[in-house]
Amino acid sequence: MDNVNLHIVVFPWLAFGHLLPFTELSKRLARYGHRVSFISTPKNIARVFPKLPSQLSDLINLVEFRLPIVEHLPEDVEATIDLPSDGLRPYLRRAYDSLDHQLRLFLKTALPSKPDWIIVDYAAHWVPAIAEEFDVPCAYFSVVNAAVLGFIGPPASLMGVSNSRTTPEQFAELPEWVNFPTTVAYRGYEAQEIFEQEALRDGSGVSETYRFGKTIQDCQIVAVRSCSEFEQEWFNLLEQIYRKPVIPVGLLPPLQRETSFEEEWKSTMNWLEKQTQRSVVFAAFGSEAKLTSAQTREIAIGLESCGLPFIWALRDSSGLPKEFKKRVDGRGEVLTGWVPQSQILAHPAIGGFLTHAGWSSIIEGLGLGLKLVLLPLVFDQGLNARHMVEKRISMEVPRDEEDGSFNGDGIAKTLRLVMVDEEGEAFRTKVEECREMFGNEELNDQCVRDFLKYLSDHKRNSDSSKMG
Repeated sequence: MDNVNLHIVVFPWLAFGHLLPFTELSKRLARYGHRVSFISTPKNIARVFPKLPSQLSDLINLVEFRLPIVEHLPEDVEATIDLPSDGLRPYLRRAYDSLDHQLRLFLKTALPSKPDWIIVDYAAHWVPAIAEEFDVPCAYFSVVNAAVLGFIGPPASLMGVSNSRTTPEQFAELPEWVNFPTTVAYRGYEAQEIFEQEALRDGSGVSETYRFGKTIQDCQIVAVRSCSEFEQEWFNLLEQIYRKPVIPVGLLPPLQRETSFEEEWKSTMNWLEKQTQRSVVFAAFGSEAKLTSAQTREIAIGLESCGLPFIWALRDSSGLPKEFKKRVDGRGEVLTGWVPQSQILAHPAIGGFLTHAGWSSIIEGLGLGLKLVLLPLVFDQGLNARHMVEKRISMEVPRDEEDGSFNGDGIAKTLRLVMVDEEGEAFRTKVEECREMFGNEELNDQCVRDFLKYLSDHKRNSDSSKMG
């Protein structure tokens, strides 16, 4: 690759759905010989970089910023997964915003070279202005796909300047800037929650939608965790509504898949070895949503009645039906606490994935050729689910349109249809086609190379630094 070596700062938001994609991107940038300064808090850095790959250790600089003490925020909280309740999220955002002084100091003293670019997350709406003080351009890296960005809209709408959404109902409708037919939109029960969580000003001082809009507006380019082969129409739309370069950086599946298990997981490994290839369902619902007791009970009923072997990664087992584990003994395993999801998903016995439709989980599942059943719970997950169903890649668990509730029977029927029933053959064929795209390392590498070429061609002290 003929790019000159760059110094790139990456600054993710404090949630695992953001930290992990930023980590994957950092590793890929470093693989091409570029220096990366990865900024986060001490606990998060230890979580996502427990050990730096030896070939990258000289290129990735782990920079620890300590979160300031903020009223209402417990001292040991450094990521959303640490929060005892969702109501404390605004205070974590406030603490994150208070890292501005440490960022200024880092940029002022960055050695041995001033950064060529800063890659920021949506929440860091204040970073581009600081970067401008040091004459460093910014790229916004979106961990959500182009369809989600297209639906949430242009910066002016997100910031409340024009065409802004002022009611929950507007989140359940196709916005006027989307100029092609699509079913990508929130359902009514999702729209109310999204409006309250995202569109209203919170305890941090601004709304989540404002953060998105301000960051997109003030960055020179937008980089998206996706590829044009998957959603070209949405990339075209983003170019129109952002009026700046929008660059796919690839799907960024995990670079190194560990297939060995630690000692504590040997019994799970032994159980998997006894199962037929592609027969087992893996169920997991991410780090952000906390299942209610009612939801846990219905998922349990669905997994029990579907008749398929399964592994369920469950953070809190208190909502399980009485004697559930005894009834499924031998056919199903319930794992609590931290679970080695990537290793389990990569096992040849796993054939299906009952998931919350987080973009990272969809990418990982399709990259491995797994059949997906989607049960979206929060944030962009509903939009992801509509997107995947529209492309006939997966199926969504049936829900009550009024309150979003679901039942075990709907889960069981959807799992069987996608995994084994004759009517699901079209989905299984489509998944194999997607595997060629989502698991294609050459495609992902080419996206990263194209992104790096743009960064090299448009760094500020380059002769070609006129932003396109």
